[in-house]
Amino acid sequence: MLSNPPIDEIDLRILQHLLQDATQSHKAIGQQVHLTGQAVGARIRKLQDLGIITGYTVNWNPEKIGQVVHAFIVVFMKSNTAHQAFLTYIQHQESVVETHRVSGEGCYWMRVRVHTPLELNAFLDELLIYGNYKVSLSIGQVK
Repeated sequence: MLSNPPIDEIDLRILQHLLQDATQSHKAIGQQVHLTGQAVGARIRKLQDLGIITGYTVNWNPEKIGQVVHAFIVVFMKSNTAHQAFLTYIQHQESVVETHRVSGEGCYWMRVRVHTPLELNAFLDELLIYGNYKVSLSIGQVK
């Protein structure tokens, strides 16, 4: 039985502020949660040490740099032995934005961004080494 939970309501509020805008200063967050910037920094370090905060990211617009083709791919592995080689392959593919191991339809769901349909076609041809796929193209992001 845990005597103290690892985080409290203030930690959750700090996390929410970071999720909204991770560029906020500790002082600015502290003003919103009624702590000093130093206390917020200590709580953020605790959240990192607990593995709750695992990194920081940037929101950006891939279309502004020419990545206009946004595809969702369901991958069906051709054999049980293909998984490790596939995982190694996708780790080195910059066009692969996300990959999830899933239950249900397929083995993996991938989100891919490329510059041209020709580039997507070449990527899909390479995927055939590991299995088959079903691809859907995004026609607009709604959220």
